[in-house]
Amino acid sequence: MLPSNSEFAMNTKILSKGLVQFLVVAAFTTLTISTPLQAQEGIKPFVLAAKITGEDISAVVSSTGEKLQQAGFEVIGGYSPYKGAEVIVFTNDKLRKTATRSERGGYGAALRAAVTSNEGMIELAYTNPVYWANAYRLDDNLDDISAALKSALGAEQTFGTGDKVLSADDMRDFHYTFMMEYFDDPSIIGFFDTHQAAVETVNRNLSEGVAGSKKVYQLDLGDDSTGKPMTLIGVGLGGVNDDDCSSDAYIMGRIDKSSPRHTAHLPYEMLVYGNNVEALFGRFRIAVSWPHLPMMASETGATFMSIMCSPGAIEDSLTQVAGGSSEQESGNEK
Repeated sequence: MLPSNSEFAMNTKILSKGLVQFLVVAAFTTLTISTPLQAQEGIKPFVLAAKITGEDISAVVSSTGEKLQQAGFEVIGGYSPYKGAEVIVFTNDKLRKTATRSERGGYGAALRAAVTSNEGMIELAYTNPVYWANAYRLDDNLDDISAALKSALGAEQTFGTGDKVLSADDMRDFHYTFMMEYFDDPSIIGFFDTHQAAVETVNRNLSEGVAGSKKVYQLDLGDDSTGKPMTLIGVGLGGVNDDDCSSDAYIMGRIDKSSPRHTAHLPYEMLVYGNNVEALFGRFRIAVSWPHLPMMASETGATFMSIMCSPGAIEDSLTQVAGGSSEQESGNEK
């Protein structure tokens, strides 16, 4: 079905704004010469636990949850972002306590496992604790968490950076390239009088499916190192239609084309931080999961240009979940 005139205008506005931003970045990236790191091995965002045959996805999801619980983890949520993929979100006391010792450390309080059907097999993968601990600037590399997950689920290989070699220090100061955000450049998407009012607003809008959203989990964490309370909420984005640039399926269908799959990139997080609601910019959050994703050309077609409308669309959808108006509705540019 063809889009309406209003939908076409909205998508054109997002695309034109994204095009300007990405072309400037692409030009800079093309002129930049990368200096190889001295280290022969780096850290990567994901761990492939196993490739499984002879079982269906639901059975692997069930057994994975049981193994996590037996290893002392708490499964706090899960969802299927699209057909053939399941995400399991989990935490434990160590992760929660570590998160409170760092400024805005709440993002690191949960880890994700993914069960994905790919090339006739089922891949079980999970987020690499040391990689994400440094990306979110925690004060602990979480080596004991890594060991526990290796014992519980397995660890055949780490993956997710291509030929790019990234150290822990690199991740603590990570941004994709010129003009793109760092970890400490979040998008502030909601302002409230109290922390509780912010949490209640987000939960109400998630229960109503605002902007095609779905609640995946919630973690009430207490205060961070600066004394601000944190509540971490995982949000699945289903999109309001098939052309919605914010949707999990739209983005993953365009850039998650290598094997193993990066399904554990999902879901996105909203952090109620103090009395405000924030989220990591898509240009940071997506790039952390694909630090090697080319800007403009690849053999598979997976590029940042192929999702140039997505970072702004994600921000727009999460802003609506936080109780704000969409940029397209308000007619205001950010």
